[in-house]
Amino acid sequence: MAKNNELLEALNILEQEKNISKETLLEAIENSLITACKNHFGKSENVKVNIDPETCEYHVFQEKKVVEKVEDPVEEISLVNAKMIDSKYELDDIVNVEVKSKEFGRIATQNAKNVILQKIREEERKVLFDEYYSKEKDIVTGIVQRYVGKNVSINLGKVDAILTENEQVKGEVFQPTERIKVYILEVKSTSKGPRVLVSRTHPELVKRLFESEVAEVKDGTVEIKSIAREAGSRTKMAVWSNDPNVDPVGACVGMNGARVNAVVKELRGEKIDIINWDENPALLIENALSPAKVISVMADPDEKIAGVIVPDYQLSLAIGKEGQNARLAARLTGYKIDIKSETQAIECGDLPENYMEQMGMVGEEGYTVGEEEEEYDDVPADAADEDGADEIEFVETDEE
Repeated sequence: MAKNNELLEALNILEQEKNISKETLLEAIENSLITACKNHFGKSENVKVNIDPETCEYHVFQEKKVVEKVEDPVEEISLVNAKMIDSKYELDDIVNVEVKSKEFGRIATQNAKNVILQKIREEERKVLFDEYYSKEKDIVTGIVQRYVGKNVSINLGKVDAILTENEQVKGEVFQPTERIKVYILEVKSTSKGPRVLVSRTHPELVKRLFESEVAEVKDGTVEIKSIAREAGSRTKMAVWSNDPNVDPVGACVGMNGARVNAVVKELRGEKIDIINWDENPALLIENALSPAKVISVMADPDEKIAGVIVPDYQLSLAIGKEGQNARLAARLTGYKIDIKSETQAIECGDLPENYMEQMGMVGEEGYTVGEEEEEYDDVPADAADEDGADEIEFVETDEE
């Protein structure tokens, strides 16, 4: 049979446009021809298909046994007919009898076509699933399509992703055709193709954004050790440098804050505190409460609890608006943090009575973008105990 140019061209186009390998499609064609034989002859156990992958030339054969008297014409051939094909054949030999596809009939041909199309659809879904599954736990840029109820449909190129209400930042509103970055949470395989679930609230979104903006984070020189996030409001991030010549906070901030501001812009103004990671839990907690200054930290690594004393005028800053600063610090460090003012600590006996006359220790400050101290002026109503002393305790157990 001559080279099948039409089939070869079709397979090459499918391979390029759909990313489906030619071998897979040839296998589908082979299976469809065997299925067509089974539908036409009632059985296909003795059917063999030979396809040349270079030329797409194909032949379909039935293996028939040479017998004196034919009882099953599908699997047997008479000696007379066998010798007409080749005089060398004798009884009990196996003869390959070529089957012409035009003999199959319209229904068998249609069934074969359906088998091939079904295989193409399956392979398309598999290729798409594999492509997006490899991007799971990573960020991608998508184009907002439309709102579906309270969910948002986002086009990622070859598939549409779903941004559910739970994964949306409160207050964020999207316009059609708007380009946004999303974090791929999960990719599921379905009969209609891959189902991609994305998020705008996940802490890893912030981490991936810094990886894309900060070369030192991407190459591993600077590590993001921990992230605590309240999406749409504030993120605290602890960083560490594997190179003593590289300042981890400075690398993430960038010249005049360029790098961190690029992330803040993508997160639509979400404030980001970048602090130095420290293996010493007391120093880490001190850094985590930045921008508040700390007098002392007593940390118990076994119980994962810490007592923190801050100057009276820094208490509201340490606690943060509605307790946010202390809550994020607790989540970032994994410690239950008990914050007391100097006055409260003296009353409890944690500090000597003449301590107010001494200078307080100043903790190492991190970097806060878009933040003024005045934001913390409002101490939550439940931050005061029954005696009116300012004291607040936060417990965070959820892993980010």
